[in-house]
Amino acid sequence: MSLRRIALRDFVIVRELDLDFAGGFSVLTGETGAGKSILVDALQLALGARAEGGVVREGAARAEISAEFDGSPALLAWLEQAGFESEDGLLLRRSIDAQGKSRAWINGSPATATQLRELAEQLVDIHGQHAWQSLTRPDAVRELLDAYAGVNTQPLAQLWQRWRAAQRTLAEARAAQDSLQRERERLAWQIGEVDKLAPGADEWDELNASHTRLANAQALLEAAQGALQALEGEDGGAASQLARAQGLLEGQEHVEPGFREFAQVLASSLAQAQDAAHSLHAYLRKTDLDPQRLAQLDERMSQWMSLARRYKRAPAELPALLASWRSELARLDAAADLGALEAAARAAEQAYLAEAQALSKSRSKAAPQLAKAVSLAMQGLGMQGGRFEARLEPTGEPGAGGLEQVSFLVAGHAGTTPRPVGKVASGGELSRIALAIAVTTSRLGTAQTLIFDEVDAGVGGAVAETVGRLMKQLGRDRQVLAVTHLPQVAACADHHLVVSKHSDRAGPSSTVAAVHGEQRVGEIARMLGGEKLSGTTLAHAKEMLSTAAVDAAKP
Repeated sequence: MSLRRIALRDFVIVRELDLDFAGGFSVLTGETGAGKSILVDALQLALGARAEGGVVREGAARAEISAEFDGSPALLAWLEQAGFESEDGLLLRRSIDAQGKSRAWINGSPATATQLRELAEQLVDIHGQHAWQSLTRPDAVRELLDAYAGVNTQPLAQLWQRWRAAQRTLAEARAAQDSLQRERERLAWQIGEVDKLAPGADEWDELNASHTRLANAQALLEAAQGALQALEGEDGGAASQLARAQGLLEGQEHVEPGFREFAQVLASSLAQAQDAAHSLHAYLRKTDLDPQRLAQLDERMSQWMSLARRYKRAPAELPALLASWRSELARLDAAADLGALEAAARAAEQAYLAEAQALSKSRSKAAPQLAKAVSLAMQGLGMQGGRFEARLEPTGEPGAGGLEQVSFLVAGHAGTTPRPVGKVASGGELSRIALAIAVTTSRLGTAQTLIFDEVDAGVGGAVAETVGRLMKQLGRDRQVLAVTHLPQVAACADHHLVVSKHSDRAGPSSTVAAVHGEQRVGEIARMLGGEKLSGTTLAHAKEMLSTAAVDAAKP
């Protein structure tokens, strides 16, 4: 999953850049202010870092960044699971406009910054120039040890939050027992009042409909009887008149065949009239005034309306109101059940402690291993006899990070007592310790591309040569890219890239180019002695490159 290529358009002071990368150890050098770290910044954006409009070159509408990586089985599996095209390689692209809005693509398909960050963990491991500062922050120190131990602390953090939430719920319940009891009593009384009515879900609508029918029963009976008289009355009822008209037409069908159609229409109308008369008879048989039932409905509806006025609700809302009170009472009963809440808090505590104790064991096992590995790396960085220690001390109270705090101590020389890293006087020592840790931990990761962004600040002389050899050694198994100002480091590289800055009418811009042969000798000489190259610095540069080549040839 090595980095193959990076392309930039209108990024900071880079107008256009297409750069191919090879395996092994590559260095990026250049004068101060030329923009050596621009490539690292661009790569971080391609891998999902937060975008800002300030990265767009002045006068341009947007910045374009693309990065291409080799493929791998793990990468192909991730792409397939996320729904992206799984090709031979991986192409990441990011576009950022002047307002800071960005868009991202993975193998040509739209993607989110979160998805880019997920990929970044598999692709690149970046060690910044201020890495030593994190060695003084307790959280960062603990995270570094946990990463070395290969443990996932997310479950512990989740269990901690659950325990805290259970504790808060219990404390709130204890503090609110009096008010909870009063509220429970009020709700229980209200539920009892409405329960006496026992309102059904659709009862109010049914009561209304029944009451309306009974209240108008006399008018309904008179209307049904009148309609029946009109249909069946002896003196010219509608049914008899329809029958007479039908008979007259049927009697003349032999003379006028067209009467048959009219007679059929009348026959249909007569049948409908007879059906209506039959239904009216049935209605009159089952319907009476029933004043007793009407009185019962009046009383029931009065009870509904009285409760509705008391609780300032529409009558039809009473069933839902009763259900909500019962639900709230159940919640209050649960909140008032201190025994259950205490049991829940104990269970959450036990789950947290079990996870925290398992994490403590992993840390206790990894701490001496990390200390040994970093101490070994320190010996080649000008700190012979120096000793690194990862110390675990119990915290006063459990926390989201576990049951212990982690601190790094260092003794710069043999015979000295290890002191907290933050109290080491020399900035150069801090940088070298950070570099020793970076080299040690970088061997463990899965990322195939390691980037060191000026982590060698404060280092020089023979130590710088050791740093170069360490990175060269790392480059045998991984792709290593180092931004450096040290000629000793640059001389050890397999590939040398130089950043240069120039200005024209369009403004300043930076370019990056690979250097070989005499050009590389000239760049090493510049790093040794400045812009004015002398025969001495050129000779020294050639000697450094020759020595590095001989060392590289050794097994």
